[in-house]
Amino acid sequence: MKRLLKGGRVVDPANGVDGVHDLLIEDGRIARVGRDLPVEGATVVEIPAGFVVCPGLIDMHVHLREPGQEHKETVATGVASAVAGGFTAVACMPNTSPVNDNANVTSLILARANEANLARVYPIGAVSKGSKGELLADIAELKQAGCVAITDDGHPVATALLMRRALEYAGMFGMPVIEHCEDPTLKGDGVAHEGFHASSLGLRGIPGAAEALGVERGVLLSELTGSAFHVAHMSARASMRAVRKGKEAGVRVTCEVAPHHFTLTDEALASPIPYDTNVKMNPPLREAADRDAMLAGIADGTVDAIATDHAPHHYDEKKVEFDRAPFGIVGLETAVPLALDRLVHAGLIRLPRLVELMSAAPARILRVAGGSLAPGSAADITILAPDLKVRIRASQLRSRSKNTPFDGWELRGGVAATIVGGRTVYVNPETVMGSGVI
Repeated sequence: MKRLLKGGRVVDPANGVDGVHDLLIEDGRIARVGRDLPVEGATVVEIPAGFVVCPGLIDMHVHLREPGQEHKETVATGVASAVAGGFTAVACMPNTSPVNDNANVTSLILARANEANLARVYPIGAVSKGSKGELLADIAELKQAGCVAITDDGHPVATALLMRRALEYAGMFGMPVIEHCEDPTLKGDGVAHEGFHASSLGLRGIPGAAEALGVERGVLLSELTGSAFHVAHMSARASMRAVRKGKEAGVRVTCEVAPHHFTLTDEALASPIPYDTNVKMNPPLREAADRDAMLAGIADGTVDAIATDHAPHHYDEKKVEFDRAPFGIVGLETAVPLALDRLVHAGLIRLPRLVELMSAAPARILRVAGGSLAPGSAADITILAPDLKVRIRASQLRSRSKNTPFDGWELRGGVAATIVGGRTVYVNPETVMGSGVI
C-alpha cells in the first residue's frame, strides 16, 4: 500500500529538512520525501495548510503502571493516551508491582504493548533488585529482554558505589542510566518546594539543592566511568548549572524537562485552589527563578529532551490531604499543546527545535529507532496543527486517570494525527484531518 502525504510542512531536524514537501509511505516505511512527488498508485492525503509533518514524537519518561497498578493505568490505556498526545513511542519506568527488574516483567509489558497495537513501548529496567538500592539487577538479562535503559526512578540510586557499578555495567551494553536525582536526607518527608508558598501553607519543603546534589554526583561518576548519565525530570536551577558544567567538560550527561516544570511554579500551591493535590509532583513545582532556568536551558540547548513524566493516579488516591496524596500528574495528552503554546508561540524556540526535543533527541539518548523521516525508516509520523485552539478537558483524557493541573486551560497548538508503522492510530476530530482519509 502507498499513501502520499501531500503539501505539508515537513520538519525533520535529523536530516536538515524544513519546508513544504510531499512524503510517500510504502509498506509501513518512508519511501521518499520531496517536492511534487508522483501520485500514481498512491492514496493521496492533502495536508491542510499550516499543518506540520514530523518524525513521531517519543516520550522517554512514562509510567504505564502495569503490572500491579492497573487501577491507575494499563499498557493499553497508556498507549491510547500516548497516540492521542502525538506520541508514536513511549519508554516506561520500572516502578511497577512487581518492579521491572527481570525478563519476565519486561516480557509481560512488551506482550501487553503488542496486544494494544498502538504506540511502540520501550521498557526501562530497574538499576537494583526491587529498586531497593542493595543489589544490582541483572542488566544483561534486562537488555536481552528488551529494556533500553535502567533507572530506579521514584528513588535515587542508593549509594555512589552502586551508581558507579550501574554506569559501568550499563555502559557495557550501550544503555544510559537514568536518575531520579535526589538526596533523601535533604528531601526528608517534604511534599512541596521549600519556599514562601509551602511555608505559608504549612507544608514541609524540599529544597532544590536536594536534586542538584544528585545531579552533581551523577555527573562526576559519569565522568569517572565514561558512561552515559541522564537526568530525569530536572527542575532546579542549580541542577541546570551542574549539567551545563558537565557538558562543557565533555561528560556524557543529558537531561530532560517536563512541561509542568517549564510552565508552572510553586505559586500553584496556593492559587487558584489551595492544597490542590494535582500540583503535587516529585520533583516539586519550584519558584519562578527555577522555572525560568528550565526555559533558558531549553532555549540555549542545555536541555536535551522534553518528557512528560506521565504519572497516573486514581481519583480516590489524589482526593486526600496534600501530605498524604501521591506525587505525580498525567501528561501524555497535554504535552504538545503546552509546548507549542508556551515555547514555540511564545517565541522561545522554533518548531525544529521542539521536534528535536520531543523526537530526535529521545531516540538518540535511548538508542532506539525513530526521530527521523529518512527513506527506509519506519513510518512513525506525528502531524501537528500548530494553530489549533485546544481546551484541555480532564474528563475527556484517554488515560485511565485524570490527575492534571491543566484542566480547563486554553492553548494554541495540538495534534492532528498520529501514524505508527504507516498505520493511522489517531486522528483528532477537532481538525480537518478528521474528515479526510488518513
